[in-house]
Amino acid sequence: MVAFKLEAWTAVAPSLESKSDWQNWVSGPSAMSDDKLNVNLKHIPMMLRRRFNPLGKAAMGAIGQLNLENLNIPCVFASQHGDTNLTLSLLEGIGRQEDMSPTGFSLAVHNAISGLYTIATKNESSVTAISAMQGHIASALFETLSQLQTAKRVLCVIYDTQLPELYRPYSQSTDFPYAIAIVFSREHGESLAFEYSPSLDSAANNTSYESELRAFISFLLNDSNLFSCRNNGAAWTLERQTDRVR
Repeated sequence: MVAFKLEAWTAVAPSLESKSDWQNWVSGPSAMSDDKLNVNLKHIPMMLRRRFNPLGKAAMGAIGQLNLENLNIPCVFASQHGDTNLTLSLLEGIGRQEDMSPTGFSLAVHNAISGLYTIATKNESSVTAISAMQGHIASALFETLSQLQTAKRVLCVIYDTQLPELYRPYSQSTDFPYAIAIVFSREHGESLAFEYSPSLDSAANNTSYESELRAFISFLLNDSNLFSCRNNGAAWTLERQTDRVR
């Protein structure tokens, strides 16, 4: 079991602009609005804003809501698939014998969003971009804890969007674009404990994508003191401790 602290968090998605909105989403199934994601990117220089795709804007919007005074801290960016819509459009262009756009290619790589973020904020700390497929929230937390061994604070950004229809039969995904930005710390915030243990459950018992996301948001909202998921032979548990030190 590893102890650490949750300092602050925010989350953004279409029609989910406040924690009360997220509370309603967690409480029961609801149709997601078709509205475009409305985020404030004032912390991103004007010339760089246009380079962020919708998924990147979601991630930057969540970070912006944290109102961090010090942006120069280690970061972990976690997305299950990245911007598959852009990647698919590039592949379709290759299929039509079209030249690939260098800009399109540079923005399609998995660390493009995190790279643009470091440029926009002049962040010189370590930045890690991970793609963990199943259990990517637990994997993001695991990587964040690794960074906290040498850093006092770490920014963790978990973000994803709906897969193109072509890929949906082969993998789970969210039905809407979203981003969660969290600052974890060794010194300030709510006390948490994270634990891993082997699981003998079959793949059929893996936590579904939506269940994992809904349970994690519920944990952040203080609806539950325990977040757990099972994926690929591993059981992950995040627990809120009773001693809250600020």
